[in-house]
Amino acid sequence: MVKSQVETVLGAVDAEDLGITLPHEHVVMDCSYFVTTPKNAAENERYHAAITMKNLNWLRHNCYKNKANVSMYNEPEAVIADLKIFKKNGGVTIVENTVIGINRDVEKMVKISKASGVHIVCGTGYFLDGTIPGEVRSATVENITEIMISEINNGIKGSQIKPGIIGEVGTSWPITDAEKRSLRASAIAQTQTQTPVMIHPGADPRAPFEILRLFQEAGGDVKRTVMAHLDRTIPRNEQILLELADTGVFLEYDFFGSEISYVSPFMSDAQRIDKIMYLISEGYVDKILVSHDVHACHNLTKFAGAGFSHILDYAAPKMLLKGIAQVDIDKMLVTNPKAWLTYY
Repeated sequence: MVKSQVETVLGAVDAEDLGITLPHEHVVMDCSYFVTTPKNAAENERYHAAITMKNLNWLRHNCYKNKANVSMYNEPEAVIADLKIFKKNGGVTIVENTVIGINRDVEKMVKISKASGVHIVCGTGYFLDGTIPGEVRSATVENITEIMISEINNGIKGSQIKPGIIGEVGTSWPITDAEKRSLRASAIAQTQTQTPVMIHPGADPRAPFEILRLFQEAGGDVKRTVMAHLDRTIPRNEQILLELADTGVFLEYDFFGSEISYVSPFMSDAQRIDKIMYLISEGYVDKILVSHDVHACHNLTKFAGAGFSHILDYAAPKMLLKGIAQVDIDKMLVTNPKAWLTYY
């Protein structure tokens, strides 16, 4: 099935109008669930400190240890400003991966989309175990599936706003029982509604394969599914990467602009591009997606972050300089996201 239209928070748009698309971003996310309790007075002081020029460098490497940083939800104007830069530089659409339990706010997404002029595709489903609402954590696969399908077919919380994707569906490593039910429900909802899926794997090279096993057992379509965060999940082993590519899943490198490569297992942009060049040489260009995963304040240009236009401004030109053809860059930025979102 090929969809001629894709749901955005402002309604369905023609697939041909999606243009340059970032498949993995956030505009309202609260990632405070990653925060650990400060262990001493110094950590407590940094946790409660405002974001300043003096602590920005520390913050980039300790992004979940500062209360102000973890809630981008409180910075809508900064988000809008960055999306306007993205649009000015040719960007058209972003896929917003904030799901139920981590401050998904589709009404705020509507306001941000209208103010920025950028299409925003939102998602349904659930993230990591600790963020899944209590009543859902103990729910059956059938119950979870019903919630997702209802949002996809009828709208979110009585509104006319419908998700265009399922996800990002969160899994840890090892995958918890609640996450397994969420994953299976996502597969069933995908099959019944022909909605594309985005998966957040645990940070272990074995995680994507266990996820896909569970997903396929429940009837999920791997070829209509994205495996996110490969730049931190399979950062080095090319043989394992090829084994994953052979499954037909979309392969996403989505930390562009996060230059903390000496913090294992993260990559630099140069290393991301090298991995992408390798996948292209092996014949997988039609399955590669790229994004930034903007999700906290340190990612926004207001706080000296990369923003939403970093790939267009810096990564894509570097790809050209390193020998990636423009036609292949266009596939990663336009054709491949459209193929995923239209269930092609």
